Amino acid sequence: MRLSFQFSRIAGFAICLCGAICLLSSLAALAAAKPRILVYTRNYTPDGKGYVHDNIASSVAAIRKMGAEAGFVVDASDDPGVFTDGNLRQYAVLVFANSNNQAFSDDTQRDAFKHYIEAGGGFVGLHSASGSERDWPYFWSVLGGKFAAHPHQQLFTVRVVDPNFAAMNGLPAQFTWTDECYFLDHLNPGIHPVLVTDRTKLATLEPMTIDVTKFPVDLPLAWYQNFDGGREFYLALGHNKEDYENPLLYGIIKNGILWAMKPAR
Repeated sequence: MRLSFQFSRIAGFAICLCGAICLLSSLAALAAAKPRILVYTRNYTPDGKGYVHDNIASSVAAIRKMGAEAGFVVDASDDPGVFTDGNLRQYAVLVFANSNNQAFSDDTQRDAFKHYIEAGGGFVGLHSASGSERDWPYFWSVLGGKFAAHPHQQLFTVRVVDPNFAAMNGLPAQFTWTDECYFLDHLNPGIHPVLVTDRTKLATLEPMTIDVTKFPVDLPLAWYQNFDGGREFYLALGHNKEDYENPLLYGIIKNGILWAMKPAR
């Protein structure tokens, strides 16, 4: 009887010890888990006439490479069905990479996106992401503005106005760049521009159907903000697919994503 009792105590202790080890292993695995981001690329209009950028594959490939370098996992999708409260909880950042037009197919998905931002989620918008959800003011506010127009692609000078922001790390004070120079309206008052260009020095503005004089002379091309609980970064550059291998653009995007992963203040 006594040996049986002692054996039972030893067995019970062993079970408890195994349980503790399993718990510690689980906690260690959780602590070691890499952050996960979602790269979203949907381009949709009901009539099928919306412009779809050919840079999407390049932008996704570049961000996957960034994840391998910086230690975050990258999921990519153009399926609006990924926007559920439960699914979005796993992501540290949502990257709208050259998405355009209708990003979501119903208001339940829009609600999930809004809940994600309100819960402190990170958001990064690249280039034509500013043309997504053109009829939803909340999305404009998250991104920081809404696409209005752009002149023909051209060479222009980009100036860094906030060199202390993380995504500007390693950039020269100014650089020349060939791209579509985006004009965005409905700018959120809370944005902090980090890249600008002098709109008065741009060419071929006349054909655009907007009054360019209503836009800032220092036209914002990238900015960050903390809005509605979230942490957001937007970059208007990136039309040309080969530029996603350019160390300059690559570095801006990578550092912008890493910044957006941090908790909003």
